[in-house]
Amino acid sequence: MTTPYVIGIGNAVMDVIAPTDEARLQALGVQKGIMQLIERERSEYLMAAQADDHGPGRAQSRLVPGGSVANTLAGIGMLGLKTAFIGRVADDPLGLSYAEQTEGAGTVFVNPPVAGEQLPTSRSIIFVTPDGERSMNTYLGISAELGPDDVNPAVFQGAGWLFLEGYLFDKPKGKEAFLKAADACHAAGGRAGIALSDPFCVDRHREDFRRLVAGPMDYVIGNQQEWTALYQTDTLDEALSQAVADCGTVICTRSGQDAILIRDGERISAPVNPVVPVDATGAGDQFAAGLIYGLATGAPLEVAGRMACMAAAEVIGHVGPRPERDLRTDFRAARLI
Repeated sequence: MTTPYVIGIGNAVMDVIAPTDEARLQALGVQKGIMQLIERERSEYLMAAQADDHGPGRAQSRLVPGGSVANTLAGIGMLGLKTAFIGRVADDPLGLSYAEQTEGAGTVFVNPPVAGEQLPTSRSIIFVTPDGERSMNTYLGISAELGPDDVNPAVFQGAGWLFLEGYLFDKPKGKEAFLKAADACHAAGGRAGIALSDPFCVDRHREDFRRLVAGPMDYVIGNQQEWTALYQTDTLDEALSQAVADCGTVICTRSGQDAILIRDGERISAPVNPVVPVDATGAGDQFAAGLIYGLATGAPLEVAGRMACMAAAEVIGHVGPRPERDLRTDFRAARLI
């Protein structure tokens, strides 16, 4: 059997993961528990601040290639599937490191770093407090400039699955890139999907998201807040009933509760794995990784859902947005593979 091949498109963001405490967050003026977009000057200030933060017993910061879809692809690759990432980085130290580390981890970095670009490589300074809560400060830089010219249809030959990141919907060029990629994926016989990413992102681009879900998307992942925002209802069941009328495969995560998966009239619940969170970074990204791995390998919907929940549980048990152990061992123990 041919190994499934998954292509992702998203923001190429270098993660700077910085353990800290509540007092330090307040001193830096960082709002706890949210993803906040910041300007270049603010990002440079926070980079310098975390580099100087050496509190008693505090671990040093870690530099990890990130971005939601990039994290998902890393998880899928660790599960044994072929992966490729379409993202945009500058030809600067962060960008060169991002591309090199991505390739070194087994994911093809499709487009070379861009030379002569005024915008630098994107970065997210993620402050993690002892309760595992993440406070993300993201400067989008060059990654937000990704457009249709970055999407080469030839890359999709042999690709069975495409995964998109809702955050890139913030610019018209990103929307054009998504539509071009979905067309190329379908022309190659693959299936295209998206993560809604953020309820505020959904609010900003509701009509475009609705057209995307009802059009070229074969599967869509969102949490409860994102689905209700998309369909402007307070009732999750109402939102999901509208979603399944638009899209063949609908996935809904609910913090601390069973995930809901609906495909072609089949509806199942996947139990979450209770874990004391060390760092919530990457939970949604690895949920998507487990899910897409299951779907791409032809697992029943219930099995794919359980894989997704197990992958999410693994990543919140340690610092960092990517798995640290071979999840296939866990899947075998649970008799999922």
